Amino acid sequence: MWRRVPCLRPQQFAVQRAWKSTRRSTRPPKSSLFESTPAPFLPRPPTPVFHLSEPRIPTHVRIGTCLVAFAAGFSIYFFLDDPEIVGPPPKPPVLSPNQFAVTKLNSAEASGPSTKLVKIASPPHLLPLNNSSDASIWSVFIKDDDIQVERAYTPLHGVDSNGDMLFWIKKYPKGEVGRWIHSKNPGDKIEIRGPIKTWPWKDGVWDEVVMISGGTGITPFAQLFNNLILKSPSATNTRFTLIHSSRVPGELPPAVILEPMVAFASGNPDKFKLHVFVDEVDASKPPVSIENINMGRIQEAGLKRCLKGPEEPSKAWWRKSPVQRPQQSNKPRILFLVCGPEPMIDAIAGPYGRNFSQGPVGGILGKMGYTSDEVYKL
Repeated sequence: MWRRVPCLRPQQFAVQRAWKSTRRSTRPPKSSLFESTPAPFLPRPPTPVFHLSEPRIPTHVRIGTCLVAFAAGFSIYFFLDDPEIVGPPPKPPVLSPNQFAVTKLNSAEASGPSTKLVKIASPPHLLPLNNSSDASIWSVFIKDDDIQVERAYTPLHGVDSNGDMLFWIKKYPKGEVGRWIHSKNPGDKIEIRGPIKTWPWKDGVWDEVVMISGGTGITPFAQLFNNLILKSPSATNTRFTLIHSSRVPGELPPAVILEPMVAFASGNPDKFKLHVFVDEVDASKPPVSIENINMGRIQEAGLKRCLKGPEEPSKAWWRKSPVQRPQQSNKPRILFLVCGPEPMIDAIAGPYGRNFSQGPVGGILGKMGYTSDEVYKL
């Protein structure tokens, strides 16, 4: 009943155990529907080594540095002036109606209770080319830098040889630009733009041009007088008449305006006539000596008296023809230019239209039968 078991030596036992372990490891594992195939063996990644002497730069810093370098290179290539590509620098612009140019106030001289003779000196490269054949009335806009408001002013002589423009400017209680100009001192900077053509002159269109002004409204007519009537009186057959009105004798235009007009009117009565009106007389004296000063404002009777030409001599009864022939209409071609304060323009030619358009003719000239083709409001 006893069974004999063979006795294994220690060396044989170790070899047998090793053989069995190898046999178990080579046998494939049993698969099951509920068990997945085991993942293969992956080696462990090496542990990174960080060096304290070389810190790592963040990614956003690297991207920002690249963008800055690209922008700098782009700017250098496209925006730096290359003489071979761009060429010579552009010439400085002349005075333009579309943009303001910086000029300088040369002088400011008082010429009355609230008026000044202002001389503005602009650099030569800002001045437009003078066209001596064009005697049109033009003006420039002066800007108030404090409140960014502009107003048009007419230089008395245009532009002289030194590049100076002389203005006669009045300071009104509610006039922002006029008060701003009166507060400036010689040497201050002033911004202007222009020239702006106010009224085009056409030779041979009118037989007579009548200019009616009040206060500083004489400045456009002073420019026309200096550039056309005084400079070349024989260049046109048009007759000119200036009718000016001021409040008192002391507020009449200064001598630089009236003196050449008075002298030219006395020597050329067939070319130019001057009539001066004052609303009232006080202790003030006119800047120049004027022989006949009309009292009161410009009314219809005074306007007709200024427009009245020389009367033709009447023919004797025996020289009259018994046959009455129809007379041809020889109505002179006359144009009225009106410039001054708005109440004066309303009384003489009617108010402006919408957006300072001409509007219909009214006032004294409308009652006298003149039409919009014969009246122009500056």
